Amino acid sequence: MKKHIPNAVTLLNLLCGSIAVLFAVYGNMKYAALFVFLGIFFDFFDGLLARKLKVQSELGLQLDSLADMVTSGLVPGIVMFQLINLSQRSGWNMTDFQEVTWSGNSYLPFLGLLITLASAYRLAKFNISTNQSDSFIGLPTPANTLLILSLPLIMEFQNNDLMNSIILNTWVLIGITFLSCYLLNAKIPLLALKFKTLNFKDNASRYVLIILSAVLLIVFQFAGIPLIMLLYILLSLVFRS
Repeated sequence: MKKHIPNAVTLLNLLCGSIAVLFAVYGNMKYAALFVFLGIFFDFFDGLLARKLKVQSELGLQLDSLADMVTSGLVPGIVMFQLINLSQRSGWNMTDFQEVTWSGNSYLPFLGLLITLASAYRLAKFNISTNQSDSFIGLPTPANTLLILSLPLIMEFQNNDLMNSIILNTWVLIGITFLSCYLLNAKIPLLALKFKTLNFKDNASRYVLIILSAVLLIVFQFAGIPLIMLLYILLSLVFRS
């Protein structure tokens, strides 16, 4: 019976991701983000449960990637589509995602779906990789998803004119899209937040990342998430060098 528990948690991730897709399609970014966060929460605990219960399996590995493909692959692609689409509409309120539909006059918003393709490629590589147990090669899809989801949340909750104008610049968004696709599949070793012990010496980089991330979130709120991703990459390079 216990062997089914981690897979049930993985399916909760998939359920949350599916709900997030629906909200993202209809432009409700707050609820899309909420269900993505829940999905990523379940994604963290399914592997932890599998290890604790000693029921790791090939089925669980494949199911985990399929769930991540929806929660951390399809959703950020749709969100970027919506952002680029909104960026091409002059005079719209920055948070009026639900009021904007695709006009068919520009195909640039479809570039956002490159994130979905890059995520699929990254997950497929991860499944056949043998050297990503203690670290990741390239930005993990959940981290990339948090980065993309932070953009509409910054506009929704912080509503700063300068930040909004930067985020809703079409070419900035396209640049973020290509950067996201690169980071997902770049051969850059990045920290995995897996604690084998609670010893500070063995986990110094992880503790530093968690503490500084908390500070950035408190100070900058949702605008701190892109800074956390930058910090994550920099700390990984420093502690790996």
